[in-house]
Amino acid sequence: MNKKFLCLVKFVIGLAFVVGASATALGEEFYKGKTILFIVSYGPGGGYDIYTRAVARHIGKYIPGNPTPIVQNMSGRGGLNAAHYIYNRAKPDGLTVGVWPNAHVLGQALGDRSVKFKGDKFGWIGAPGRGLPTCAIMGFTGLKTLKDVLNSKKPIKMDGTRVGATVDLPRILNLTLGTKFKVISGYAGTALIRIIMQRRELGGVCYGWESMRVVARAVLDAKGEDKLIPFLTHGNPQDPEVKDLPRLTEVIKGKENLAILKAWLSQFNFQRPFSLPPGTPKERLSILRKAFKATLKDPKFLAQAKKSKLVINYVSGEEIEKFVDQMLAISPETKKSLQFLIVKKKKKKS
Repeated sequence: MNKKFLCLVKFVIGLAFVVGASATALGEEFYKGKTILFIVSYGPGGGYDIYTRAVARHIGKYIPGNPTPIVQNMSGRGGLNAAHYIYNRAKPDGLTVGVWPNAHVLGQALGDRSVKFKGDKFGWIGAPGRGLPTCAIMGFTGLKTLKDVLNSKKPIKMDGTRVGATVDLPRILNLTLGTKFKVISGYAGTALIRIIMQRRELGGVCYGWESMRVVARAVLDAKGEDKLIPFLTHGNPQDPEVKDLPRLTEVIKGKENLAILKAWLSQFNFQRPFSLPPGTPKERLSILRKAFKATLKDPKFLAQAKKSKLVINYVSGEEIEKFVDQMLAISPETKKSLQFLIVKKKKKKS
């Protein structure tokens, strides 16, 4: 090997070590003695809250200076309140992290005027997993399978928190499969949805299996009319409860219908992402990305996640940036087809 080349390699390695050590020192100097606030877009007890608190419980030890993590719930408008707070009001100093539904990025791509941010301007830290949108029906409806649902002559009341699988998927199934779902929107999070279903005010629900298997465990384990029965899913889940169910991409047919489904499913490439306000210094974004990745590999975190039945499938901030760009590059034709997903504001009477 050429001596000059060898010297150059040693220099580059040494420089990288010095830069890395400097970044760690600067991070320790900044974060020491401070608190880092995690803003969760839904109320306590739901999937977003459970995943965020699990991460917050361990991430402090991987951030130089070991700041104290604090979790705050900021529900409202299907997670938009939290997203707008992070984008428009939180200081871009690396001390405030938002965890909100990335379905709003798709909303931006579709031209939803209620979305007041640009998804590609956030500092994306990472996500704890990918989504497996799943639909389930309550036993008291007398239905059990997708075939039963398709043959139902009565409208089936389904939950809709505002965005994501809960409100969008039933509407997409109505459009592409001919189901007769009636979406009842306005519920504040998946923890409340379970209670409403137990009261028999809702016949079923669609949302991520990774959340449903935890938050709705009481009704999944129930018997008879009180049982929640999954009948349709997505991806390749290995959980025995859903692995043999029909898949969305198998039952929805036709080029146009599949284009609609594919565009909507893009948001499930990363779920419950952790984000920073636009303009956050790159070195602090890098520090938090490394800390987040280390946390999701932490043995104690993984043991807790397993005990809580959380599905962990790390998605990096760099990957999220690419997924966001793909979501924002939706074709005009598909954008037009998905306009029904945008919640239209009612005009005030004069």
